[in-house]
Amino acid sequence: MDSVPKSFNPNRRLKEEFVSNLTGSSMLEIAAITTIIPALFLLRRAVGFNRPADDVTLKKNDDAKVGSKSWQAYMARLAVDFLFIMVPFVLIFTVLSEWMYIWATLLILLLVFSIAARSFGFCSTLEEEPDSIRTSITSFRVATMMLTCICILAVDFTIFPRRYAKTETYGTGWMDLGVGSFVVANSFVSRQARNLSWTKWKTAIQSTSPLIILGFVRLLSTAGLDYQHHAAEYGVHWNFFFTLAAISFLTSIINVPAQYSGILGALILVGYEGWLMQGLNMYLLSNERGSDIISQNKEGFFSIFGYWSMYLIGVQVGNFLFFSNHSSATTRRHKWTRNRAAILSLLFWLVTVVIDSHVQRVSRRMCNLAYVTLVLAVNLEGMAIVLFSDCFPGSKTSVLEEAYNRNLLAIFLLANLLTGLVNFLVDTLFASSVKALSVMIAYAFTLTFIPGLLDFCGIRFRFW
Repeated sequence: MDSVPKSFNPNRRLKEEFVSNLTGSSMLEIAAITTIIPALFLLRRAVGFNRPADDVTLKKNDDAKVGSKSWQAYMARLAVDFLFIMVPFVLIFTVLSEWMYIWATLLILLLVFSIAARSFGFCSTLEEEPDSIRTSITSFRVATMMLTCICILAVDFTIFPRRYAKTETYGTGWMDLGVGSFVVANSFVSRQARNLSWTKWKTAIQSTSPLIILGFVRLLSTAGLDYQHHAAEYGVHWNFFFTLAAISFLTSIINVPAQYSGILGALILVGYEGWLMQGLNMYLLSNERGSDIISQNKEGFFSIFGYWSMYLIGVQVGNFLFFSNHSSATTRRHKWTRNRAAILSLLFWLVTVVIDSHVQRVSRRMCNLAYVTLVLAVNLEGMAIVLFSDCFPGSKTSVLEEAYNRNLLAIFLLANLLTGLVNFLVDTLFASSVKALSVMIAYAFTLTFIPGLLDFCGIRFRFW
């Protein structure tokens, strides 16, 4: 009798149960976590020892950097970035998570003290670099990607709090914000937000093809390697890349000026929310699935309405904040953008609380109205804090930020590959706290020095 083939992932069912039926954290804790991420980046700038101005000054075709680099100096700065950014990310979201509010308070106090020490109570009125807002946007996008990469592996270990993992139906887990934050962060700086939209079918297909290919690669590799997959997240076959492809395709063929895209997004979102309240929510949250492709992937298919609406609103917000000439002076424009980002964040937070309490609770699984407003509130809060970078005149972005910015998608794919490899080599469910933390530090180290090496060598991966 032939023996049953040994599974690549014998604990698959246990791992799927480990991330199932979770209810999330509180909105207050989500807001506290949101302050920690940009605060760490700003404090890293305050420490100094970043890329010197004459380290690399010339660029050729935005791909290859020209200029002399010192390997030892570059690695030393990268090591400082690892200690001040990556290690705190790992610690705060694992073994130190029970003191999240304390860490958030301490980091904000340190940030306020640093600003006060540099400007004697006022932000600098010195002229900033012309691209200072662009640099802040880059820092925000990089911070979002770094934390996403850390969390996708950490969630498989018991040292990662279950309240931060994705919720089953309703609730606000920190990892629920990952997909939405990726969508919003890209919408802020998209071609549409910069009024560079197109309507050609050929261009739309070209822009979505790599995402569709990545989606099928993810689908086939997950099935072929018997990797854990929680169907309630997107569906049986659907995944994150298919959602991004759908958003990209719809936005490309339906050309709406950035100044009005938020109106269209709001109309679609309100209509979708009404549909949910008329009974669609019961269908999407049910564990019953038919044999047709839509029923098999109902979460992923119907949530497109929410994510596309989120993207359209983000386009108008990004255009309003970053690509409208509200002031000729760079410093005034920086403060204008920061103040309005903070005001918009507060408004979205208030709307989220009201909707969550009186209309329908936040649900990432359905991408409903409350979830969209929550994601916008969180991202605008983080952006507003990052925009305090003008209070650190003369500071440079860290080498790790630049390294990530050159290869964001490639690094995300690397993180997914490493996460899969660790899950096959390490019994994450039964790893001790010391072993889990050691693996996470090694993982963070890899995600620091491989991107750094690529950046040092001037290597940039393009997918389209």
